[in-house]
Amino acid sequence: MVLQGGPADRVTTTSGAQRAPGSRGGRRPTLASVAELAGVSLKTASRVLNDEPNVAAPTRAKVQDAAQRLGFRRNAVAADLARGGSSRLVGFVTGDLANPFYSALASGIERELRHHGLQLITTSSDEDPERERSLTEALVERRVGALVVTPTSTDHSGLQPELDGGLPVVFVDRPAQGVDADTVVIDNRGGMRDAVTHLLAHGHRRIALVGDESRLWTFQERREAFVATLREAGVEDPDRYVRDGAHDAELARTFVTELLALPEPPTALLTANNKITVGALQALRDVGLGTGADAMPGSRRVALVGFDDFELADLLHVTVVGYDVVEMGRKAAALAVSRAESPELPPRLVVVPTRLLVRGTGEVPVAAQE
Repeated sequence: MVLQGGPADRVTTTSGAQRAPGSRGGRRPTLASVAELAGVSLKTASRVLNDEPNVAAPTRAKVQDAAQRLGFRRNAVAADLARGGSSRLVGFVTGDLANPFYSALASGIERELRHHGLQLITTSSDEDPERERSLTEALVERRVGALVVTPTSTDHSGLQPELDGGLPVVFVDRPAQGVDADTVVIDNRGGMRDAVTHLLAHGHRRIALVGDESRLWTFQERREAFVATLREAGVEDPDRYVRDGAHDAELARTFVTELLALPEPPTALLTANNKITVGALQALRDVGLGTGADAMPGSRRVALVGFDDFELADLLHVTVVGYDVVEMGRKAAALAVSRAESPELPPRLVVVPTRLLVRGTGEVPVAAQE
């Protein structure tokens, strides 16, 4: 729909100059104002500004000139909805905008959408299930053309009517609960298995895992792979050093400090995301330990492997499990676009591969800690 304005009389400014109808200070010019200034009907003005055919060239020129004089901007969203379609906006509900992972993910989504004339709206649930639900509802009410969600809720059945109605919905980083939909995830198990195997190869048996909220699917996958790999290697009580709930760097810092203060501390640390890795590095500095060249002379060195690459990790020589986050976003956006074009396709799952980036901190042997 297009918002309508009231009668627009000419207004005399304090300098005595006259402004065109509808150009009242502080208010946006309306379609009605453009029609009045051009001397055409509201319907004709609408047809011109929506670039519809069968309008005489002189009339089209008058309307375009009036719109330019008034500074009128077409409401593209309203125009799309008025034609019975959805907008060309795509909604993205992230888990945490403060995390660089999500900004990189949004960048990938936006780059792919740009090629299709679509625009991205990004919001954040802050890992709050209720906020996620309210944000998805708000975006659906605004008739977005597609929806991309990093889920934190444990029930997404409320989106089933939208899926049935043809709205492209893609879940990224974690799968949905209660609905079948297009999904893009990381190879969490494979990446964690590679990280644990790497530490085992350097002689470590007392390996700690510090992770995010236990209810999050990503951490569940990484924890299960961590425990299974240690168990296969014959490590007794493989979850002895597992800690969860480190949702930010400060909590991770506290957990790692506590682990290192144990009578029999871990010789290696595995951190389940980028923010936790930062907290672990801070904790190691606090207690005077190191992970490599940064270790104080004569101090014990602790091996460290992080899940997720992060800015400056290469300069800090941090060994990480990495993957292409931007490409992950591109794949999610591509699924949304193809779903809009072919709604009959069955739900698809895309798994993004990981790779171990060996830089130094994960290669500290047990002997270096004694």
